[in-house]
Amino acid sequence: MEARFHKPPKHLERFFTTFCFGAVKVPDGVTVRDAMQPEWGTLRFFSDTPPTIEFDDGTSLSDARFLASGPTSRKLDYTIGATRFWGIGFLPLGWATFAMPPAHLMADQIVDGLTSPHHSQFLPLASILLNTQAAEQEQLEQIIQFFSEGCPRAKREDPRIARIHQSLLTVDSPNVAVMAEECGVSGRTLERLCRQAFGFSPKLLIRRQRFMRSLADFMLDPERSWSNAIDSSYYDQSHFVRDSHRFLGMTPREYAALDHPILSEFMRNRVKRRGSPVQTLDSPVG
Repeated sequence: MEARFHKPPKHLERFFTTFCFGAVKVPDGVTVRDAMQPEWGTLRFFSDTPPTIEFDDGTSLSDARFLASGPTSRKLDYTIGATRFWGIGFLPLGWATFAMPPAHLMADQIVDGLTSPHHSQFLPLASILLNTQAAEQEQLEQIIQFFSEGCPRAKREDPRIARIHQSLLTVDSPNVAVMAEECGVSGRTLERLCRQAFGFSPKLLIRRQRFMRSLADFMLDPERSWSNAIDSSYYDQSHFVRDSHRFLGMTPREYAALDHPILSEFMRNRVKRRGSPVQTLDSPVG
């Protein structure tokens, strides 16, 4: 696994996590299995062999070279062979700004972006990033140009989204009432903004954020026990295990026993370049 994380330029950093170029290097005909963790909305472009995404209901999505996903709250399994790819991660403000549907309509969904009516505005970008002959630097410059000049935007940015996002990053996760007060909005407005830009209710977002802090700590140092990685805001270990079932579909022990040939390397590289191992821990202010 090779991954390079390009930080968006200053005028775009409030909208995106990273622009990531990567390559999966395995022998021809060989595939590896891994999983995506809960994350913000993302566009992924595979110039060679695309992955096969496996859903909880037993169905799958394959042969989609442009994968578009909304914010997720569940683990998503996939298999993949040798390929090059680009990943563009939206922060909640970016999702709300770049002509996307309300986030809750795409929550926990991943679709073929080449055929999705919600992602037609990204087809010019797809034609650039799916070109197997183009160089990484050339494609990076095209990404920046596209989001600087070519992609439709909402009429105005909502500064409340960044305030809500920053509140979610507080280690001592607030309850919903405190969060609304900190962000200067009513409870009803907080609920609406969270669903529109973040994809989920404030209560679930707080819960997901707490769990992702624990999961990221463990993934970066799997020699640690789960008990040492558990976030301090959990009441006890059983509380954490319930969240593990909710977000991963299994116990922490079962998850620790799985091999993560792509994700582990991805997270180690990401924390060196971006400062955080996963999207959900990225700051809204760059």
